[in-house]
Amino acid sequence: MKTESISIIIVIFGTIISSFAPLMLKLGMVNKKFTLFNLIINVKVISGVLLYILSSFFFVFALRRGELSVLYPLVSLNYIWVTIISRIFLNEEIKIPKIIGIVFLIIGITLIAFSN
Repeated sequence: MKTESISIIIVIFGTIISSFAPLMLKLGMVNKKFTLFNLIINVKVISGVLLYILSSFFFVFALRRGELSVLYPLVSLNYIWVTIISRIFLNEEIKIPKIIGIVFLIIGITLIAFSN
């Protein structure tokens, strides 16, 4: 089975959605005591979980027309998106080692995607 381009696009879109999930989890638990009750009533935590679920639907949908060995490595784009989102919304630093890691991720993802 050859992986269709639309499957790659769907997975990439799903990774963008799922990259906001850890941001919501982080924002939901800042200055909160970690209890089951706080998790259940916290809108931001619930939003983060729902974003993970939504992104999983995109991934499953993409698998219909693509190879797992091509599509699953694309999920590592989450690391790149989360780094960017953390910089924008949490003001976290992006130092040289992170940039080097991102470059290696991009090279690896490109090699896998185009090996199709």
